Amino acid sequence: MNHRRTRIAIGLVMAAVIAVTVAGCGFGASPGSKDASIEVTSNFGTQVIGTASEMHIPAAETVIGLLTRHFNVGFGSGGRSVQSIDGRRAATSSHLSWSYFVNGILAAKRASLTDVFKGDHIWWDLHDTTATSTVPAVVGSYPEPFTDGLGGQEFPTLLECAPNLQRACDTVGSSLKKYGVKAGPQVLGTGSGSDSLAVVVGTWNDVKGVIAAELIAGGPSNSGVYAQFIGSSGQALELDNPLGDVAQTLRGNVGLIAATDEVSLGAPTWFVIGTNTAAVNNAAKYFTVAALHNHFAVAITGSKVIPVPLTGR
Repeated sequence: MNHRRTRIAIGLVMAAVIAVTVAGCGFGASPGSKDASIEVTSNFGTQVIGTASEMHIPAAETVIGLLTRHFNVGFGSGGRSVQSIDGRRAATSSHLSWSYFVNGILAAKRASLTDVFKGDHIWWDLHDTTATSTVPAVVGSYPEPFTDGLGGQEFPTLLECAPNLQRACDTVGSSLKKYGVKAGPQVLGTGSGSDSLAVVVGTWNDVKGVIAAELIAGGPSNSGVYAQFIGSSGQALELDNPLGDVAQTLRGNVGLIAATDEVSLGAPTWFVIGTNTAAVNNAAKYFTVAALHNHFAVAITGSKVIPVPLTGR
């Protein structure tokens, strides 16, 4: 897969969705609104470098403007790419690179070209890109993108539930409702469409035919998710390290909360999935800000929440 083309295409798809929706409905937030926040971390969110927020921001604010106002930023040649933030430097030799997400979605444009909108949570992270330079979506900005969407435009949220997992779906739906998000129910496998966010709830055996789940099965180079279910029906979960190598295999009742994206999908697809029904019901209990904050994805076994990739910190 050509990751650079994928990122560009994702940006074009999302931009088109936003433009069509705003034009058709006659509404949409404008740049320069209040309540923007920014967080800077390293090593896949495991180390916090700093946070900041602003109640009121300039009308023409960009992500790079917000960043430079609160952090000491160094740029690469030509001044187009961020090389360091508060002394933490990217390094080609060790595959360390800065990425930034807007409401949990990988940005499609340079920070100097991306406007800041009301409610936006900007997350910069310095991490090893050996396995993949493209992580399309992360769960660590929850309840974003469900509350504020992207580019100032909210997306409808659909909850796709496998049979016999109504309890898990109700748990996820209650968590979303807590933040003012009403998730519409939908039959698993129907597809959310390019203008909707989807949360897919089911066992791996239930969901493995979903397009976005096929990305997860392909490993981090395809999905940006450093975990894969193995076995004929997904009886175990392999957790990867930043190099993309399997670092640990979890068996039994094991859940995964993750998000991914592809050009054909438009908006990201989130997953609350597991090795079996009990694992999914348990994972749904951790569909919370406390459990997901600053994590790219999480595996759940019992009461233990394991951030992935496994970094060793």
